Amino acid sequence: MDEAQAELAHLAEAMAGANLAYHRDDAPVMSDAEYDGLKARNLALEARFPELKRADSPTELVGAAPSDAFGKVRHSVRMLSLENAFDDADVVEFEARVRKYLGHQADLAFMAEPKIDGLSLSLRYEGGRLMQAATRGDGETGEDVTANARTIEDIPHHLTGAPEVLEVRGEVYMSHADFEALNARQAERGGRTFANPRNAAAGSLRQLDPAITAQRPLRFFAYAWGEVSEPLADTQSGVMERFEAMGFSVNPFTRLWHSVEEMLAHYRDIEQQRATLGYDIDGVVYKVNDLGLQRRLGFRSTTPRWAIAHKFPAELAWTRLEDIDIQVGRTGALSPVARLAPVTVGGVVVQNATLHNEDYIAGRDSQGREIRGGKDIRIGDWVQIYRAGDVIPKIADVDIAKRPAGTEPFRFPDHCPQCQSPAVREEGDAVRRCTGGLICPAQAVERLKHFVSRNAFDIDGLGAKQVEAFHRDGWIRDPADIFTLQQRYGSGLQQVRNREGWGPKSAEKLFAAIDARRRIELNRLIFALGIRHVGETSAQLLARHYGTWAAFEGAMSRATAGEGPEWDELIAIDGVGAVMATSLLDAFHNEAERRAIDALVAHLDVQQVQRQVISGSPVAGMTVVFTGTLQKMTRAEAKSRAESLGAKVAGSVSAKTDLVVAGPGAGSKAKQAETLGVRLIDEDEWLALIGDA
Repeated sequence: MDEAQAELAHLAEAMAGANLAYHRDDAPVMSDAEYDGLKARNLALEARFPELKRADSPTELVGAAPSDAFGKVRHSVRMLSLENAFDDADVVEFEARVRKYLGHQADLAFMAEPKIDGLSLSLRYEGGRLMQAATRGDGETGEDVTANARTIEDIPHHLTGAPEVLEVRGEVYMSHADFEALNARQAERGGRTFANPRNAAAGSLRQLDPAITAQRPLRFFAYAWGEVSEPLADTQSGVMERFEAMGFSVNPFTRLWHSVEEMLAHYRDIEQQRATLGYDIDGVVYKVNDLGLQRRLGFRSTTPRWAIAHKFPAELAWTRLEDIDIQVGRTGALSPVARLAPVTVGGVVVQNATLHNEDYIAGRDSQGREIRGGKDIRIGDWVQIYRAGDVIPKIADVDIAKRPAGTEPFRFPDHCPQCQSPAVREEGDAVRRCTGGLICPAQAVERLKHFVSRNAFDIDGLGAKQVEAFHRDGWIRDPADIFTLQQRYGSGLQQVRNREGWGPKSAEKLFAAIDARRRIELNRLIFALGIRHVGETSAQLLARHYGTWAAFEGAMSRATAGEGPEWDELIAIDGVGAVMATSLLDAFHNEAERRAIDALVAHLDVQQVQRQVISGSPVAGMTVVFTGTLQKMTRAEAKSRAESLGAKVAGSVSAKTDLVVAGPGAGSKAKQAETLGVRLIDEDEWLALIGDA
């Protein structure tokens, strides 16, 4: 669990930087395939450990903040990203998931279209006239590139037969031939050449001088829409036909299919033709064709449930494993990292790889079953690196034939390399952990790094490197020390600014940033405490439920694991299980941990969480429990609908439950509702209540 949390933190930091480099600066620091791999790994970890999901999770982010060089455009309908599939099994699972969510067994058609590797653009037409063009930006706000977009031949300035308001969305790209010609011209003039067509297209569209954009051979494929004043069609394919009739280019390889087998065959056909298309694509996108079903499926936070991008395979590479380092995380987890002879994989130089845990090194999984054919990993081995899915790629295979003579199996340490405390592996846990706790300097530093991380206190000027230096010099030992730093060193200014790399202005900014964070949101504080199993999403759930620090702290202090009203209330929160609840109570009932928490909170003004109120909703603010088998919607659909109306969905019934919706087969929860006098209704009554009957 700690290894997963550390990796999610690493993923969030790496992908945030990659997003800025790719979307805002047009200067990618990694290939698209590698980024997709990181995102896939992030999704896999969040699916396995939902309570660890971070507020800055890549699944919650779309693109990057727009550049200050352009005017800002607030999208009337948010521009989202797509969930990724990396193999056939992912596509099969997607189709099955759609059917399960809808309870749909009849014919289900999907549109399949090449995924263009370019720059997303939204075009707003009013009365048939092009009024505005904006990049995706962070999904909420993009850059105004209207003047530049008007220079692109594929973008009509006037439409016939269009609704009064129409936002057409698609991809700006550059053909291979045009890209090569542009780079040749740039080189002749001594100008900037581009690494690939996507960078060239993005850099060309985002020129401050539209005259430069006009000289660049940009193209545009339409494939989606935002705000519309009237429906365009009943199906995705129908909308594409409307777009073509209006004068937009729609990808000629777009097809309609009725089975997963047909979709996968189309994918393989496109993959075979990829090199001859004349422009870059990195996969195939599948979309549910029926727009009515799309509306029912709806959206997650940043991706639609009705679409998925089937990406082309990542690349592999072989290199030498030069060493294995053991890193200690903030909760004591010992994480092995492979140090590799540098190797380029898909345009990215790789020098490190995750080795997960001691079982993975030994060639077995946590259940003792063989992986990699039972081949262990040893220092000196020739290893195959698989980069999709990990910010630190993983070792996929070992070439035993090239193993140097005399190598020995790797012996995983049973003592912490930092504090020499015993490192134990609890039954059922795949990770070995240092037992040193607060005496372990590695854990203390990692906890402080977590405390100041982006989605915790995020103190400007106090990052990981500064934390390491301040801890090493004894300035900061626990979080409360951050807020007494200036007080303990007099003005503090002189000693801080005398440190290497600091000056008067940076020192002043540091203390101002610390003071600014004395006022903190409850969810950020809960997450910052670094309690095992409590990630950003979990912290938000807890903050929304309890509302104030006093209520949260009081409940945790009074609760007893496994019994009592406070425990029942805690585990009734949808998304909070017994493991997380026990971890919370362990932290609040541990004397040393509690002293550190109390010392910290004494310096803070913790802000109350304002619960969302949706006007006109008959269930806003209510706590609802669904039990039994629902006939007219799936459980996931019912939960999503209830939350969209401002209700809280709980996993168990308590005295604080307002409503229980019971379908056939309802058992103990229905009985509990009757015992507690909680209102009990059936599915039809629920639909009538929310106006969906």
